[in-house]
Amino acid sequence: MITITEIASTKVKELAAGDNMTSFTLRLRVLGGGCAGFQYDMYLDDKEPTELDETFESQGVRVAVDPLSFQYLDGTTVDYVESEFAMGFKFLNPNTKGSCGCGSSFSA
Repeated sequence: MITITEIASTKVKELAAGDNMTSFTLRLRVLGGGCAGFQYDMYLDDKEPTELDETFESQGVRVAVDPLSFQYLDGTTVDYVESEFAMGFKFLNPNTKGSCGCGSSFSA
């Protein structure tokens, strides 16, 4: 299961509204690359999830994850953080074995 925090949900809905998307799915996936081996990717998708996707509803946001990525993302919480130095989405993933210094990639 994938969980979206309330603040992340609000941010996702703001982004969708800015793109005039009234119906969307937040698609999460894992891509090869980054200094630690894998990196996260997320985007707003206006297409319906496929029957192979794992789908969830969290905080009013529909989330879809392809089967390959799901094995790395199961149990993950997506949050949105703002600080004096940075702002953005943060993946709190219990499946990682390590991550790079900047936090944008991980190893499993």
